[in-house]
Amino acid sequence: MDGSSLDPDPAAWKPASIQNKLFIGGAWVDGVEGKTIDVLNPHDNSRITTIAAATAPDVDKAVEAAEKAFPAWSSMAAMDRGRLLLRLADRIEKEQAELGRLESLNTGHPFRDTQILDVPRTAVTYRYFGGMADKFEGSVIPVEAGFLNYLEREPVGIVGQIVPWNFPLMFTSWKMAPALAAGNCIVIKPSEITPLSTLRIAELMQEVGIPDGVVNVVPGYGHTAGARIAEHPDIGKIAFTGSTAVGQGIVRASAGNLKKVQLELGGKGANIVFEDASIPAAVGGSAFAIWHNQGQACIAGSRLILHESIADAFMEKFVSLTHSIRLGNPLDPATEMGPLTSRLHQQRVLDYCRAARDEGGEIVTGGETADDPALAKGCYVKPTIVKARPSDRVCQEEVFGPFVSVMTFKDDAEALAIANSTVYGLGSGLWTGNLHRAHKFARAIRAGMIWINSYKRVNPGSPFGGFGMSGYGREMGFEAMREYTHPKSVWVNVDAQIPPYYPR
Repeated sequence: MDGSSLDPDPAAWKPASIQNKLFIGGAWVDGVEGKTIDVLNPHDNSRITTIAAATAPDVDKAVEAAEKAFPAWSSMAAMDRGRLLLRLADRIEKEQAELGRLESLNTGHPFRDTQILDVPRTAVTYRYFGGMADKFEGSVIPVEAGFLNYLEREPVGIVGQIVPWNFPLMFTSWKMAPALAAGNCIVIKPSEITPLSTLRIAELMQEVGIPDGVVNVVPGYGHTAGARIAEHPDIGKIAFTGSTAVGQGIVRASAGNLKKVQLELGGKGANIVFEDASIPAAVGGSAFAIWHNQGQACIAGSRLILHESIADAFMEKFVSLTHSIRLGNPLDPATEMGPLTSRLHQQRVLDYCRAARDEGGEIVTGGETADDPALAKGCYVKPTIVKARPSDRVCQEEVFGPFVSVMTFKDDAEALAIANSTVYGLGSGLWTGNLHRAHKFARAIRAGMIWINSYKRVNPGSPFGGFGMSGYGREMGFEAMREYTHPKSVWVNVDAQIPPYYPR
């Protein structure tokens, strides 16, 4: 898809139809309490649609539907579950342009990115776990003679999943694909800000034959629907992506039935450029690390740490590239940076711009809303570069926007100290031509993912997750399948000569 089929006026595009109800037990229904939520277009804050808002009673109904579906789904041949996920992957690819537009309309993420990154990554995730469904093996454990001990893995049961607003289409696949492949049934809550692509995926799931009740979609607010998912006694696991503060609340709420908890939380990615790095490659990679999706990514390279000998040369090129970024309507194929996803978040990022000034930081560029009057109604913030100190708020707290803090270092020891100076440990990158240094830093940086001479690479086979206040558990790969299953150890007495413990 090259975007050439878009209307001449990008703002004129509207989806043929938008699903705006809850999906429970295979039926599209209004919420029990009749509450609704307006879904806005962040480009101009116009209303796209009004959706049904799930509350606690709706979550209860969704759990009941999932419990009803679980026996048949979990006992279905793994290969057959996998076939359904493979069909879904094919269906998503056929909908590539429309899904990309819908995601851009709702999130503000530029269409040029949703069509070449978000939608293909979503399809490939369902395809990967569709293929894994019948290949996730148990094991045989060597024990004392006369006994066979084998380990099998069984699905957790009913899984609650809460998806954030920044990459809703892609993150929905990261959560649902491994859970379904393992034989679980799902109650998923997309963000009330960006629910539209998740609801569309539910429609596609129904079309490809995933049985009723296996997946239930309950968009709603965190303090109502989300809280009920976290505390529900019949949900055996919760997988959450979002802020660290909310993640801590979910851990507390989960204590009632000691459900499994998987958390992918905040980040403050260190992106280190050494004196021997390829400057053009590091500039381009660092720009993608922070400006992609307006910096609204937990793994964003939001702390740019430069060796003092190359800092000036790097910054000249980096600032020039930043000034060339085209802000605009996310549905326009020429747009490189769209709006932030909500007015509330736009204000939050602007507050950090003020905080940087108050702490004595130097705003090199940006720090304000867009100049173009055509963007005045939207949630736009110019890409912002700030020179700051490692201890400043903007270097310690997650801004989650088009905002990068720049620092310098003299030697490797100082670079490592700065990289490890936050409570987060999700993603980190480094740019160097020294192989020894690269591996040394990859081991020494406290983060769950390290990119060397690259940044923000993801693949459904590669585990995704962090350390410290960035959470625990992993998305993707075999690690994700372990997250969605329980290990069961089975002992068999295979030697009749071995007596019981109390012979008579």
